[in-house]
Amino acid sequence: MKTSRRAFLDKIAGIGVISMVPALAHSQENNPTDTLKMLSQPYLQNLSSNGVTIMWTTSANCFSWVEYGAGNYTSKRAVAYENGLIQANNRVNKIRLPDLTPGKAHKYRVFSIAIIGYQGSKVLFGETVSSKMMSFTTPPLQEDEIGLVVLNDVHDRPQTIPQLLYRHGYTGSKPDFDFVVFNGDVFDWVSSEQQMIDHLIEPCTEIFASSIPFLLTQGNHECRGSFSRNITQYYDYPENRYYYAFDRGPIRFVVLDSGEDKTDDSVEYGGLSAFDRYREEQARWLEKEVASTAFQQAPFRVVLIHISPYHSGDWHGTLHCRKVFGPILAKAKIDLQLSGHTHRYAVHQADKDHPYPIIIGGGPLEGQRTLIKIQASKKTMEVKMIRDDDEVVGLLSISAKKA
Repeated sequence: MKTSRRAFLDKIAGIGVISMVPALAHSQENNPTDTLKMLSQPYLQNLSSNGVTIMWTTSANCFSWVEYGAGNYTSKRAVAYENGLIQANNRVNKIRLPDLTPGKAHKYRVFSIAIIGYQGSKVLFGETVSSKMMSFTTPPLQEDEIGLVVLNDVHDRPQTIPQLLYRHGYTGSKPDFDFVVFNGDVFDWVSSEQQMIDHLIEPCTEIFASSIPFLLTQGNHECRGSFSRNITQYYDYPENRYYYAFDRGPIRFVVLDSGEDKTDDSVEYGGLSAFDRYREEQARWLEKEVASTAFQQAPFRVVLIHISPYHSGDWHGTLHCRKVFGPILAKAKIDLQLSGHTHRYAVHQADKDHPYPIIIGGGPLEGQRTLIKIQASKKTMEVKMIRDDDEVVGLLSISAKKA
């Protein structure tokens, strides 16, 4: 959808960027052919009770903003800025909406106007594109229940996402999940932006991601390929790193990055890997996390990690995860670990090595694909793993620990 140049002048005035307006008078003759488009529809990241990050990508460098508001009104505007400069002349947009009202429905719409050049300090603008009106709901401050679904090891088979979600993620036309986790190895190796859009972002926006957030944990295959170092540009990770913790409902989620399964000196990576040091860095952070008040007081604690430290073979990555993470997790009284990697779905009950259950999801081939569904209240957490032929291949019912 395109907006007029006059409409843009009105909008730009509303967000206090009047200094850009004189450049518009010069942009008419420099305006290129009508080629600007959104390569992806907007998708939500890092949703909380009072904020959300909205992301999208355009085909050319732009200045972009979001119009939003609670209820039926979009009277507010948000831009991204750093060190006093509003983010512009970029294609990948990551705009945080702050100070949202908890537990409320919000509408939003995104806009991008092409930047076609500069005349000294003046900016030359081209055409504008915008999304349709979309909506999301912030969680309440006291979120007593939560539902989520977990997919893993999609391996560049984007059809898996709608096939599993449409079959098991909806009740009627309404999703029965509050967010979606892709627990590693969505790709075989990451070679381009277009691959990331076509094989993850677009399948998600077509179903849910413009109104319900998702997160991608790094699997060992996300570590591979010429574009692997660009992944974090397209998602909103706390502190821009793959390991972190967050609360939704009664669950404290701890996300760990198991890294590559091979040794750092493997010839495939040309000496450009440092995953042992990286996992050791995470272990130091993990020790602080499991001692935190947020972790200790959570009714449930769930760990997301692509390569399980147990039941994942004897490759270097597995063994090193076991060495650095295993002792910490064994003492942390976690309730559940969710993993992938092996392509063999299984439920491993608590034992002497891991005093908590581990669920490992299936592989990418039909007949082995799984969807893990979690519904949690303050008292119970129900976990179900469903194979793509509707067979339930794993069930757990976990009661909240008493404080």
